[in-house]
Amino acid sequence: MRNGTAITEFILLGFPGIQGLQVPLFIVILLIYILTLAGNGLIIVIVWVEPKLQIPMYFFLCNLAFLEIWYTTTIIPKLLETFVVAKTVICISCCLMQAFFHFFLGTTEFLILAVMSFDRYLAICKPLHYPSIMTSNLCLQLALSSWVVGFTIVFCQTMLLLQLPFCGNNIINHFYCDVGPILKAACADTSILELLGILATIFVIPGSLLFTIISYIYILSTILQIPSAAGRQKAFSTCASHLTVVSLLYGAVLFMYLRPTAHSSFKINKVVSVLNTILTPLLNPFIYTIRNKEVKGALKKAMTCPKTQHAK
Repeated sequence: MRNGTAITEFILLGFPGIQGLQVPLFIVILLIYILTLAGNGLIIVIVWVEPKLQIPMYFFLCNLAFLEIWYTTTIIPKLLETFVVAKTVICISCCLMQAFFHFFLGTTEFLILAVMSFDRYLAICKPLHYPSIMTSNLCLQLALSSWVVGFTIVFCQTMLLLQLPFCGNNIINHFYCDVGPILKAACADTSILELLGILATIFVIPGSLLFTIISYIYILSTILQIPSAAGRQKAFSTCASHLTVVSLLYGAVLFMYLRPTAHSSFKINKVVSVLNTILTPLLNPFIYTIRNKEVKGALKKAMTCPKTQHAK
């Protein structure tokens, strides 16, 4: 236990040193937020109303879209506040709640992407057994397990974090409540929490990445054995969107974790955090629809039906 005045709130610095750019950045990020909500919400609606899309791949995509909506909602509103007020204050309980949802949804995203890679493995490597293996019950169990495991991992650590007294520096040099600065502000020994955080990170990020890599090794080896070029292209197109999203997410995360923790690299890490928490959720709907004939067909059908009914 170290001495110090107890603190009741944290101050989010956001992006200091951007004088004159607050209004343009506020408008841009607000538009990104609106497009993210609209794009991911549209995917959920299209899959819900189109019977042809009610298959395992799109069921997991709906889970991902639903997650992205809440993931951005956890971060962006407070980020927008940093652009319009001189000092962004957040109470300790609110800060811990934001940190909980940020890491809970982030952890669940890694697990859902790993489940999606397993789905693509079954669809391409075991096409004859795929319908009997990937049943609706198994889909529900896999999706629910991802949410429950993600919740449990982060909830246990958050409960320990809630027990800590805070009396250190209450300034967080970030645009959201990151765990690192919160632990530095604690007045008690945080070694157990730090150890649990490291173990959880190893289990979730390298663990899910290894699972995804192994799945795609089998997928690529199966695709290369397809005799026709058209068959290979068709098989690869079914997992190209997922592979793109996985590359963006893990690329950003590994960039942050593998860089040295020197102060000079923190600004770059903060920019990468923006890409990971704001731009990736925006890009996901476009990545999954731009080369997907089924989704584009469902969108055209949804857009033409109201016109046809109006004409009648």
